[in-house]
Amino acid sequence: MLERALAAIAGHAVDTICAGRTDAGVHALRQVVHFDSATQRPLTAWVRGVNAHLPPAMSVRSATEVPEAFHARYGAARRRYRYLLHRSPVRHPLLAQRAGWTWRDTDVALMREGAALLVGEHDFSAFRSAQCQAATPVRTLETLSLAERGAFVLFTFTANAFLHHMIRNIVGALLAVGERRRPPAWIAEVLAGRDRRRSAATFAPDGLYLEGAQYDARFGVPSWSEEPLECFA
Repeated sequence: MLERALAAIAGHAVDTICAGRTDAGVHALRQVVHFDSATQRPLTAWVRGVNAHLPPAMSVRSATEVPEAFHARYGAARRRYRYLLHRSPVRHPLLAQRAGWTWRDTDVALMREGAALLVGEHDFSAFRSAQCQAATPVRTLETLSLAERGAFVLFTFTANAFLHHMIRNIVGALLAVGERRRPPAWIAEVLAGRDRRRSAATFAPDGLYLEGAQYDARFGVPSWSEEPLECFA
């Protein structure tokens, strides 16, 4: 859809490169996209003009010219995702496709213990999908924090890159710990075992949000979204 909208303004076919791919049902608060065009248009045309050709659930927020050295995917130093989990005995219809949901009682302190074992550079084979095409399962998870906000738990993940289903698989495993089905130390065992079959089921995509990617400041490309995620719940 974005490529068709860009083509309508550029006057020619447009191929895009994104900072990161997202699964069906996963959201993006700030996806970074680059494309090449010799067409001269004011930056406002690449924003409001393109938006006129997009559905309501998709919007270009800003546009900037970048040098040829910029690459939306390979130039990203790190990426940040958030996962919004709603805890309630009954699912909330207005949160459908906007937040993950569990009806079980969850101990966030236990989940934090398990999360701390995942921070750093590791082989995340136990948390990648069978369809993952990454050349290596080694990733550096720089931060993994959990914040309680009323009935919600907000997970924040920052890493140099992520594997296919990595975040949803980690959330599923941490919930097994928070719901006392597994002890926190089990997370380390699963990580060391490098066997996806020993971990928990992949959790729902509904609550997963790409918050953005971070680039060298010389490119002038905005990094994370600074909007509070709660406004989307």
